[in-house]
Amino acid sequence: MVMEKLMEDLKTQIVEQLNLQDVKPGDIGNDDPLFNEGLGLDSIDALELIVLLQQHYNIKLLNAEEGPKVFYSVRSMAEYITTHQKANP
Repeated sequence: MVMEKLMEDLKTQIVEQLNLQDVKPGDIGNDDPLFNEGLGLDSIDALELIVLLQQHYNIKLLNAEEGPKVFYSVRSMAEYITTHQKANP
């Protein structure tokens, strides 16, 4: 399934992009929150995730207010990527 592969890729990219030394991609659940009680990412990490979307998927987050929803979990990021890649091939 394409979505499963995308989520696995995202986990690896998140670990690499944010240099999470104590986290393995397999430690991140598809629906686990990335911020607060989940991975505990912060606003600097959010900027890195925006860069990740641009570098790997050529997608720009057009509205900063979408950020918390888009970056809530690996699944929400994958859904955003899937939707916006179809809209902007």
